[in-house]
Amino acid sequence: MNDCADYTEIGCGIYQSQASPAGQASKAGQTQLATVSRQEDGGGQEFRAWDFRHSKLAALILKGFVPPINESSLVLYLGAASGSTASHISDIVQNGLVYVLEFSPTVMKKLISRCESRQNMIPIFADANHPERYSYLVDKVDLIYQDIAQRNQAEIALANAEYFLKDDGYLILMIKARSIDSTADTKEIFKKEVGELQKRLFILKTVKLPGYRDHLAVIARGRSSAATDPTADSTASAPTRQP
Repeated sequence: MNDCADYTEIGCGIYQSQASPAGQASKAGQTQLATVSRQEDGGGQEFRAWDFRHSKLAALILKGFVPPINESSLVLYLGAASGSTASHISDIVQNGLVYVLEFSPTVMKKLISRCESRQNMIPIFADANHPERYSYLVDKVDLIYQDIAQRNQAEIALANAEYFLKDDGYLILMIKARSIDSTADTKEIFKKEVGELQKRLFILKTVKLPGYRDHLAVIARGRSSAATDPTADSTASAPTRQP
């Protein structure tokens, strides 16, 4: 728990340390972000630190991108692991739902345990390659967040977007280059994966993440909504170079 006086809200229930201006990572060991969790027993609120060194979504937010969600949003999280980052999304969408999908039996036990204390986190034990197998469990969502270490990452994202993403919904994909090819040039891997996404989605932005080597965050949206999207970056047809 942290003193809320140390933080300023930067949007959608996300708070940032006053010592680290938006878009800048603060010094090692210093808390950068936090979310606020409502306690189920009505005992108040807990201010929870969100460390970018253990969450790629937090690192993306520190680069200046605030997730396009609110307290009522529906989110599908592919590759939720033990649910640490997903729990912060759960804090943000307090009146919404987070469908958290994981395929590792060992990690799934930890994820289920975390979900037991959060009514808006729905655990799903399934392979993200086959969205048809859990389509009966998941509604159309406002955001798909994917962090999966498989070779066909763009293919998985597109398959799930076809089933679950609303027409005006967003995709945030964390591309892990070394999970796709351990020897190829990372720039070529990023270019190929982004190219696959562009066949069916509009790429809004690509961001290199501080502290995560060989990773690229891709923010995309359905093409039907891109023309009216004020956040769209017409220059984002290929990965952008960012510090």
